[in-house]
Amino acid sequence: MFKLFEKHLRDAGLVGQEGKIIDASFVDVPRQRNSREENEVIKAGAIPLEFGKNKDKLSQKDTNARWTKKGNEVHYGYKNHVKADRKSKLIEDYVVTDASVHDSQVTDDLTKKGDVELHADSAYRGDDIEKQLSKKEIKSQIHDRAYRNHPLSEEQKKTNREKSKIRVRIEHIFGFVTNSMRDGFKLRSIGTERIVAGIGLINLVYNMARYEQIVRLKLV
Repeated sequence: MFKLFEKHLRDAGLVGQEGKIIDASFVDVPRQRNSREENEVIKAGAIPLEFGKNKDKLSQKDTNARWTKKGNEVHYGYKNHVKADRKSKLIEDYVVTDASVHDSQVTDDLTKKGDVELHADSAYRGDDIEKQLSKKEIKSQIHDRAYRNHPLSEEQKKTNREKSKIRVRIEHIFGFVTNSMRDGFKLRSIGTERIVAGIGLINLVYNMARYEQIVRLKLV
């Protein structure tokens, strides 16, 4: 369904070739009440023996969701990695992973030749990603990042501020889902298949709402 509507948007000329923006948002799911031993088994990629003995119990356990921490925030669940059109703020593609996967790890999956240029925050800065983009003939507009004993120069800070004016547009997408869609990134479903389907519907509904806004206000 998402791809069908995305094709409609592309045919309407609303997904252009002026550049893309990528970022990721946490998708929180019901936290599991597992023992420490059970969590260790799940983290290793297996299913605890007690879960396997009881199909009803297993159906209520999410063995693919993961814990992660960002700053002072603790999340349990998944991530919605999104690529948006720079001009229209429409979602062009997305990838769903567990919450522990670093934002930058799906860059290659989200990008393709013809994206022209890519905007992203400094979490995506790295030699491997720069090589991926160069191979696809995509101009990197990823923020520079500071390293220990190598702070950003004034010129880099200035360049980052300019890049932020475009990159911040993807935050508007996440803000719409959180506010207008009433905490859309907090799902009650259990299991990867249901979560992937739910995230796909969230991205689709956002695109439909954004499309209505673009047409009504003649934004593009």
